[in-house]
Amino acid sequence: MRKEEVQTPAIAVDIDILERNIETYHKLAKEHGKEIWPMLKTHKSTEIMRRQIEAGATGVLCGTIDEAEAAAELGVKRIMYAYPVANKENLRRIIEIGKKYDVIIRLDDADTAAWVDREAREAHTTISCTIIVDVGLHRFGLLEEHVLSFANTLTQFPRLKMRGISAHAGHVYAATSPEEVQRYAQDEIDILGRTAQALAQAGYKCELVTSGTTPTFRDALKSEAIGIYHPGNYVFHDVIQMSLGVAKAGDCALYVIATVLSNPRPGEWMIDAGSKCLGLDLGAHGNDSIKGHGLIKGHPDATLVSLSEEVGKIVCKDEAAFAVGDRLDIIPNHACSTANMTDHLIAMRGEKTAGTIPVDIRGNKTKKNVLSVCSWFAESARD
Repeated sequence: MRKEEVQTPAIAVDIDILERNIETYHKLAKEHGKEIWPMLKTHKSTEIMRRQIEAGATGVLCGTIDEAEAAAELGVKRIMYAYPVANKENLRRIIEIGKKYDVIIRLDDADTAAWVDREAREAHTTISCTIIVDVGLHRFGLLEEHVLSFANTLTQFPRLKMRGISAHAGHVYAATSPEEVQRYAQDEIDILGRTAQALAQAGYKCELVTSGTTPTFRDALKSEAIGIYHPGNYVFHDVIQMSLGVAKAGDCALYVIATVLSNPRPGEWMIDAGSKCLGLDLGAHGNDSIKGHGLIKGHPDATLVSLSEEVGKIVCKDEAAFAVGDRLDIIPNHACSTANMTDHLIAMRGEKTAGTIPVDIRGNKTKKNVLSVCSWFAESARD
C-alpha cells in the first residue's frame, strides 16, 4: 500500500530511521564498553523491544509491571522496574518474574523497604534493588549525602539485596540549549561518581550503577562510574529532542499522517489529527521553547496552534500553504505519548507501507482478572 492510501489520522514510523537510531545508540554504548537497558515506556511494543535486544541491549528498564512481564515473556534475562513497589499484587507479579529472571526494583524510602522485606520473607524469596539517587529532578530519589545512610538502613532487611544505585536525569528536559544539556549530564556523572565512590569506601559493592536519558546519553557515556544506560526516546526522537539539539528532523522516526479538512479562514486550516494523536505536550519540566503542538514536515513557517481531541488548527502567513485534501506529516512534540495513543504503528519504508507494529504493552492486565464490561451490565440487570 502506498502512503497516500493510508487512512488518516495515522501514527506512522519510518522503519529505516528507527533501525538507524537503534543501531547508532547501541554501537556507541559498545564502543565505550557500556550497556543499554532501554526504557520500554517510549514504545510499549514487544517488536521494538525485540529489535533493541537484537541490537545488543542486555536488559530493559520498565515503567509498568505489564512491561516487565512482557520482557519476561520475550526472554529478557535482566529486568529493572523503574520505581518502588508498594502494592501487594504488583510485588507478587515482580516475585513471579524473579523466579526465572534477574529482576531489580528501585527504592528510596525505609518504610517501603521494610514492607517489601516482609512480603519477600512471606514469599520465601529475596528481592534485588538499587537505591534511587536524586541527580536534580527532585522526583524519586535521595540526595547523595543521604545515600550511604539509606544503604546502612537496608542492611536491616535480610530479604533485600542492595546491588547498586540508579538515577534519572529527567530535569534535562528543562534545558534550552546543547550547552545546558552538557551541564546536566556532567551533574549526572559527578553525583553518581561520588555516590558510588562513597559506597565503595564504606564496603558496599555497587554491581549496578545505572542512569540515563536520551538527551544526556552521549555526554554521560564518558562516566567511569555509570555502566548501564536507560535511554528510551532514542528509538523515535521528537520535537523535544530537536529543541535540545539532540536530534534533527531526519532523525525522527515517529510521525502522524493527517489530512487537511477545511480552510475556514485565510491562513487557517483544520486537520483530522488532534490531542488523541499528538498529545498536548509543549515541552517538559519547564521547557517552554517549543511553539505549537508538532512540527509539520516541509512547512517550517506553519504552526499547529491548537488541538481539540480529534482535530487541530494550523496557521500560516502564506495563505496558499495548504489546500483541502492535502496530506501532512507531523512530528509530535513527545513521541512517547503519541505512540501510546494507538494499538499499532503504521510501518513505512519510504512511501510504501511495510505492515504494522503492534503497540501491545499498553493498558492494565487487571482486565484479565475481572468481569468484562458486558458481563458487568448483565450482572447489574439481574440485580
